[in-house]
Amino acid sequence: MWNQPSEELLRRIPRLYATEHVPLKEKVIHLHFFFGGCDWYVAEYDGDDLFFGYAVLNDDLPNSEWGYISFSELKDINIYGFEVDRDTHWKPVPAGEIDRIREWI
Repeated sequence: MWNQPSEELLRRIPRLYATEHVPLKEKVIHLHFFFGGCDWYVAEYDGDDLFFGYAVLNDDLPNSEWGYISFSELKDINIYGFEVDRDTHWKPVPAGEIDRIREWI
């Protein structure tokens, strides 16, 4: 994985279920990972390996969804030397303000 998040950055993400009461469009997205036409937006983290967030796979917006994302599986993706990258310019923002999510929630 390129630009893997630091432990400090990961500690800032709310724990799983901590934002369960927050409407989906208001959940803060703390991290954004991408690879080709795939995007993973992270709202919660279990502190070990499991994120909760929004995934868009292969630019298939109608079938994108909220769910659980394995951090170790993201780190293991390597296709011909290309790996998942973290958006280093990402600033936490509510999901409803992200174009690739807003239309589908």
